[in-house]
Amino acid sequence: MTPDTKLMSTITLAPMEGVVDYLLRELLTEAGGIDLCVTEFIRITDYQLPTQTFHRYCPELKHGCRTRSGTPVHIQLLGNSPERLAFNAVKVTELGALGIDLNFGCPSKTVNRHNGGAALLQYTGLLYDIVSAVREAVPDTIPVTAKMRLGYLDSELAIANAKAIEQAGAASLVVHARTKLQGYKPPAHWQELVAIREAINIPLIANGDIFSVEDALKCREVSGCNDIMVGRGVLRNPDLPAAIASNIQNDDPDAQWQRSLALIKRFTEKVAQVPEDPEQEHPYLITDPRRYLDGRLKQWLSMMGKSSVQARQLFEQVKQQTSIQDISNIIQEAG
Repeated sequence: MTPDTKLMSTITLAPMEGVVDYLLRELLTEAGGIDLCVTEFIRITDYQLPTQTFHRYCPELKHGCRTRSGTPVHIQLLGNSPERLAFNAVKVTELGALGIDLNFGCPSKTVNRHNGGAALLQYTGLLYDIVSAVREAVPDTIPVTAKMRLGYLDSELAIANAKAIEQAGAASLVVHARTKLQGYKPPAHWQELVAIREAINIPLIANGDIFSVEDALKCREVSGCNDIMVGRGVLRNPDLPAAIASNIQNDDPDAQWQRSLALIKRFTEKVAQVPEDPEQEHPYLITDPRRYLDGRLKQWLSMMGKSSVQARQLFEQVKQQTSIQDISNIIQEAG
C-alpha cells in the first residue's frame, strides 16, 4: 500500500552515538518538527547500572523524560543478555523513562565484536528473547521498541528478524535500510523495506539517507512507510524536520543558514558556560568544555558544510583553533 501523502509523518530523531546528546536534543527539538527523540545507546554489561549512568545519558529523566520544548525522549539500551537488559529496563522505567528502545543496528566493530548491535541480527531467536524479556519486565504502559538494519552481511534474515521482534511484543520497529556490511555507503535501500512492512502488523519506521524534504517524500513513496527517522540530515540542516512536517521543499538557502548559524551560536554559548562554583557540574554535564566544543562544533560544521557554503567557510575559520575563547569569538562574529 502506498502511503497517503496527506497523512502526517511522525519524525523521530535518530540516536546517533557521540553526537545527539542532551544539549543537541534540546537545541534540535526547539527548532521544531521532531516528534520523538531516542538517546544514544546505553551499553548494558552489568546486572544493574547506577542511577547516575542513566541520568548522565538522559538528564531529561529528571524532567518528565522530555526535552525543554516538550518532546518525549525514549531510552535506548544495547546488549546481548535478555536478563540484564530486562533488569536495567525496569530500573530506568522506575526513574521515569517513557519508552525503552533496543539497539540491533549499531555497526561499530567494537560493539559487534562483543555480539552487540547489528551482530545480533545473525541470531533471530536471541532477538526474540531480548525483546520478550524486556517487554515482560516493564509495565504495559511503557512501549518497547527496536531499531535494526536490514541484516548483518546480507538481508536474508530481515523479515524473520522483524517478525520475531513483533511477536516478542515490540510496539514499533525502525529499520535502517542498509546492512551492517554496507555501513553508511549510499544508497539506502528503501525498496527493501516494503517486504518487511507487509510482513508485520506494527508500525515500521524508515531510516537512512533522508537529507531533504524530497528524500523524505521519496522514502515514504518507495518504502510505503509513513513514519521516518532522521539522523545525519538534521545535522546538515537543523530545519529539516520542520520542513518535512510542513512540506516546505524550497527554502531560501541564506535564510536557512541564518537559522542554522543562530543555533550554532547558542550551542557555543551553552558549551562555554562555566559554573561559578568549581565544584558544580556543567549545566549540560560536559566534563571538558574545551575538548567538547573543539570536537563537536567542528564535527557539526563539517556535516553542515556538505550542503552549505557558509558552513564550510566557517569550518575553515575554526578548524585550527582549540581554545574556547578563540572559537567562541569566531562564531559570535560570524554573520
